[in-house]
Formats: sequence, structure tokens, C-alpha cells
Amino acid sequence: MGLLEKYKEVRQRTEDICKPLQTEDYVVQPVVDVSPPKWHLGHTTWFFETFILKPNQKDYNEFDPNYNFVFNSYYETVGARVVRTDRGNLSRPGVADVYCYRKHVDDAMNSLLSGELPKELYDLLVLGLNHEEQHQELLCTDIKFILGNNPLLPAYDSKPLDAGGAGRSGFVDMPAGIYEIGHTGNGFCFDNELGRHKVYLQDYSISGSLVTNAEFLEFMQAGGYSDFRHWHSEGWEWVKNNCVQSPMYWHLIDGAWHHYTTQGLQPVDPDAALCHVSFYEAAAYAAWRGMRLPTEFEWEAASDKFEWGKRWEWTDSAYLPYPGFVKAEGAIGEYNGKFMINQMVLRGSSVVTPPGHSRNTYRNFFHPQLRWQYTGIRLAK
Repeated sequence: MGLLEKYKEVRQRTEDICKPLQTEDYVVQPVVDVSPPKWHLGHTTWFFETFILKPNQKDYNEFDPNYNFVFNSYYETVGARVVRTDRGNLSRPGVADVYCYRKHVDDAMNSLLSGELPKELYDLLVLGLNHEEQHQELLCTDIKFILGNNPLLPAYDSKPLDAGGAGRSGFVDMPAGIYEIGHTGNGFCFDNELGRHKVYLQDYSISGSLVTNAEFLEFMQAGGYSDFRHWHSEGWEWVKNNCVQSPMYWHLIDGAWHHYTTQGLQPVDPDAALCHVSFYEAAAYAAWRGMRLPTEFEWEAASDKFEWGKRWEWTDSAYLPYPGFVKAEGAIGEYNGKFMINQMVLRGSSVVTPPGHSRNTYRNFFHPQLRWQYTGIRLAK
């Protein structure tokens, strides 16, 4: 697939994700971690306008100078921006205006991509495409949170987008030794995957399957949420302060557990892979089972021996730079490095990750209390 065709495909997928929405759905921001769909549409467009078109396309006409303030996310280098918590207050620009903005930028990008690109610009474009794919996953999970917290629990789509099997059973035994960790080869990767290096791992075993809903329900029925012995101190405070008694989107109705899915409220499938749990819950469940979460290095070393890709999998590793990590100059250097504190690493991908976007060296990262992503549990011992 050529670069122009890839650009068109990625940009269209974002808009396809939004097709089931009603206009009012585009502007809702229930919590700080969830951005309105309209903002995702604008921000991913702003990336191409700001980093590619304005510096490189002669005679490019900026769509609206105010959009730099509205759709910048966290790039201090680029200037002032709307506070993250205020994205839901943006009734203007309207949804139609944002789609006009996308068309304006896409028309200019189509013209630019019709010619040859220097390598530096080519690499920046590929980063932009992967950036939009990251936002497609965020867009899916943000839409689910928006609709899943609507009192009517409306369906997003008739297709079962939440489906995901747990994988094969049993444990994979891994021998002690030195393993290579990190990205290698000529394909795209994010900067936080670079710095391929050796790690020594002791003997360990890692589960070939993800924890299922039924298995986690056993933890709940055994009083797992009320027994402090299984929890990290911060996790126990989180449970008490937020009255957490079940995974996100679970509802106990007439004695039976249901959960909100993209098809609306459905009975919990006991055999499906658990999802929407925090790191705190994942670690507590593992402790209750007399096991633990794998480190990100253990996960990567064994990743060719089990199926992954249905759930982002919590690891027991803090999000830190690899040896030799160097932030790029300018705004692009703010992409990952500035977030390497107080977050935990997730590995794999999920049912809403765009096809071909992830790889076994991909490092996702979130704060330990967050669970609106499709997060799951794989055990180690």
C-alpha cells in the first residue's frame, strides 16, 4: 500500500468509528481521562497541520489559528492549549466545523503526498499515522465510557466489539537466562521501544491464557474487594475511597452480573476474558491466587508462546526509559519521555487496537487506577 493510500485509510477509519454517534455524543466529557470524540477528530488533524503542513507545504493556508489552542494536547513547545478538563466545554467549534477542518487538512495532505518526501518528513508522517491509530483506540474506549455512563446505557453498535477469548490454558515454563528486550529491525516503533538491551531473567512460568470473568468472579465472591491483605496500600485506599466492588461497567441486577458492552447491557459471559480492571485489581487478584503479574520483560520474552491481542495486559513494571533512551528535539520529544513516572506498563493490544498497530515490543502505559481501557490480567509465578 502506498503512503497516500495508507494516509487515506487511517483517516477514514477514524471517521468510521464515529459514524454510529449522534451529534450530542461528540461533545461529552464525563471524566478528565475521557476526551470528547469531537476533540479526537480535531486533535489528530491538528497534528498533521502543525507538524507537517505548516512547516513544509508552501502557501498552506491555516484553517483557523484558534484551533492550535483548541486541539493541542500536551505539547508545551507548540504553545498554550485548552486545559484537559475543559475539553467537554468546547461547544464551538461545532462538529460540522471539525469535519470541515479534517477535509481542509486532508486535501492539503493529499497534494503533499502526491510527490516524493524526504526521509525526515516521511518518518514524521509515519509517526503521525501511528499517532492517529493510537487515538482510534482511545476514541473507541472513550465512546464506550461516554455511552456506558449514560443512564440509558445505549448501544454503540450491533456488532460485538467487546468479544475476546481468554486463550489456551496452562502455563508456559521459561528457563533462566539472558533475553534481548526492545525493538529491532527497520519497521516503525515508538521511541520508548528503543534501546534494545539484555536482561537476565530467573526461571518463571507465565499463563497461556488471560483471566476469565468467571475466575475473577470467584475472587469477588471470596470477599477479595473487602480483604486488605491482597492489596497494595494505595490500591486499598482506592478501593475504599471509591467503593469499588467489581470491574468497571459491571452491574448486579436481580442477583446476576451484567456489564455494559458496545451492544448495550448484556449478561457477563463467564468464559470471556476479563477486562476493564485497574492495575490495583490485577495485582490483588494475582496475590489472592498466590501468584503475581509478569514483568514487562518476562511478558516480551515469552510472547511468542501464547496468544495476545484481545486485552491490554497489566505488567508489574513501572514505565521507565530503556538504556540509552534519548528524547527527540522539539515538540516530538514530548511524545513519550515526559510521561515516564508514576505509571505502569501494559503489553499487547486490545480488541479495539487498529489492525497491525501493535507488536510484542509495544509499551503502553497508564496510571494504576485507570480501567476504561480494555485491560486484562495474565498471571505469572
